[in-house]
Amino acid sequence: MVELIIKRDGRTTAFHPEKITDAVEKAFSACAAMQERSVAEDIAHTVCEKLEAGAIEGIPTVEGVQDLVEETLIEAGFVQTAKAYILYRAERSRVRDVNSRLIKTLKDITFSKAADSDMKRENANIDADTAMGTMLKYGSESAKQFYEMCVIEPRFAKAHREGDIHIHDMDFYTLTTTCCQIELRKLFKGGFSTGHGVLREPNDISSYAALACIAIQSNQNDQHGGQSVCDFDYGLAVGVRKTFRRLFK
Repeated sequence: MVELIIKRDGRTTAFHPEKITDAVEKAFSACAAMQERSVAEDIAHTVCEKLEAGAIEGIPTVEGVQDLVEETLIEAGFVQTAKAYILYRAERSRVRDVNSRLIKTLKDITFSKAADSDMKRENANIDADTAMGTMLKYGSESAKQFYEMCVIEPRFAKAHREGDIHIHDMDFYTLTTTCCQIELRKLFKGGFSTGHGVLREPNDISSYAALACIAIQSNQNDQHGGQSVCDFDYGLAVGVRKTFRRLFK
């Protein structure tokens, strides 16, 4: 009777055949092959018989048992289910890899100095050796790995991970826009809202300049990354014109 199994991290734990049944049942569901739970139990029972017959020498490993599950599914004629089980294994491995990578990243942030860590020097605007800088990096790196694992389409996440593409500021992926230019002439025409109130269209150059600062400040609360007024002189020219006309009169 098999009683123990070696996990991927090397620890030995109790062997539970019902976990095989649960995994096989999920594989049946994944490929729309609706089967009674008893069928999954039969597969698990066959795997256990193979283990007791010495299919794996010594204490079996998780990977070894999963190989036997795939083999048994194919022998029983459930080829599509075996494929679904293989995909299930691959996805579980990916999740584990991401989780282990996250822990390694958090350790690096916690115990490394910025001078020795490229990751802690990634953002020149943040001193990652300070308490708040460290907390910002915790959140940033955790968010990146969440988006990579759960949000971004796997083929794009893989391309980013392997360096074929780079998703800039990925930690803000679903939160807001990143980097933009502000068109003052369009923004000021008819007035604009800061989110807490509405500002009327300005009528002289001093108001235009003051509101340009308010626009940048207000926008910074709503987005991430750099922002600019790419044609500041043209944007404020309307204010110069209005002021000139008033003073000329």
